[in-house]
Amino acid sequence: MWTGADPSPRAAINARALEAELRWLDRVLQLRLAGHFGQDDAAGVALFATATAATAPLPDPPALPRDGATDDHDLARLIRQGGLGPAERLVLALALAPHLRPQLLDLLFVSNRNLDRGFCEFGGWKGRHHGGFLPTVETAAFLVAGEDLARRFELRRMLDEAAPLRRLGLVRLVHDSPGEPWYGAALLAGTDTLDLLCTGEARKPDYSAQFPAKLIETRLDWDDLVLDAEVMDEVQAITTWARHGEALMRDWRLEKSLKPGYRCLFFGPPGTGKTLTATLIGRQVQADVYRIDLSMVVSKYIGETEKNLAQVFDQAQHRRWILFFDEADALFGKRTATASSNDRHANQEVSYLLQRVEDFPGTVILASNLKGNIDDAFARRFQSAVYFPMPDAEQRLRLWEGMVRHTGRLDAEVDLRELAERHELAGGAIANVVRFGAINAMQAGRERILAADLRKGIAKELRKEGRTV
Repeated sequence: MWTGADPSPRAAINARALEAELRWLDRVLQLRLAGHFGQDDAAGVALFATATAATAPLPDPPALPRDGATDDHDLARLIRQGGLGPAERLVLALALAPHLRPQLLDLLFVSNRNLDRGFCEFGGWKGRHHGGFLPTVETAAFLVAGEDLARRFELRRMLDEAAPLRRLGLVRLVHDSPGEPWYGAALLAGTDTLDLLCTGEARKPDYSAQFPAKLIETRLDWDDLVLDAEVMDEVQAITTWARHGEALMRDWRLEKSLKPGYRCLFFGPPGTGKTLTATLIGRQVQADVYRIDLSMVVSKYIGETEKNLAQVFDQAQHRRWILFFDEADALFGKRTATASSNDRHANQEVSYLLQRVEDFPGTVILASNLKGNIDDAFARRFQSAVYFPMPDAEQRLRLWEGMVRHTGRLDAEVDLRELAERHELAGGAIANVVRFGAINAMQAGRERILAADLRKGIAKELRKEGRTV
């Protein structure tokens, strides 16, 4: 949010570090081009005398400050965290350049006069609005490897999903042209990395069409959640895995026999606490909980649903997020017999979801009103399926007490126990009744919520469910 204040000291330190890194990238680019075109640049010949002389080391990158020094910066921390060498730092600088100094890459627009087009060995792609040169993996290969195949292969290993550059989200690869070379993938800076280096703050992704998930939080705590002991035991088991799963896999040597991640299903009537439970688990283990917005994910166009979901899973892959799919049967419903191309497409979506959920190393929670609506292939892969039943009379009394008694606005004649025993309502419905009662009292100019206000609210809730008082 814009405050009008000067940039933070952290951002200023980062800016100086990035200036040095970009100057180094510029020097490498100048030398690489000089060697490629056989120019008589003394320094260039020393490093890249010919197009195949890529065995010489890169110029030394800028020195890093000591860990914890006053001039330490976020770029240095990322480099140390990933153990990045000069080649990996060069790839990261190349991905950052279009955002920080786009004119630096203009040299790569040079045309091959013999073929009347650009040099394919320089890679690159054109954006829709950006006028500068946007790098691809081929561009990185030109800088790091030249025509040295061994170094070219090393770059591919360096950009593997499990390697630090991508595992830590420092860079991303986007390749949406099947059949074209892997090196043609767009080389993009990680969004979180770019935010951290530019602002000095690790910002959370914004909800948008490119990231159809919302961070969900609550001011409630475990005392406000009314569940029976058996359900709480199941929930605490999920919490234990979310907090200690990595240690269990690594230190207990379970990674040989178990897939990473934890998948669970919350099912039961609406308003029984499924979303609140997921949010409280995240708070307890200090993990962000993102609710997937199905309205922005599901698309009638072939391949779009999978693409939308990939944007969420790709960003969450190496973070400690909890992914929460509310009303999950809209996405994870049962597969059907393939009577048409639409059926085949729907089944492909379910299969894709199954694969992404099963491979996700974090915690995934699916919520549904009916367990039977979820595809059996998903159900078999859940580590737990937790049923959230309608609260009994004692639990309903605790819900009524917790929602309205502390306000001091309840009329003395209101008998909450009588309401709890007489009307079977879920926690979400009780919250709606309390809200309606407060509105009704306010409209009537009263300071207290009467029993009549609550009875009207209960009648409204029961009508929504097709029931009568």
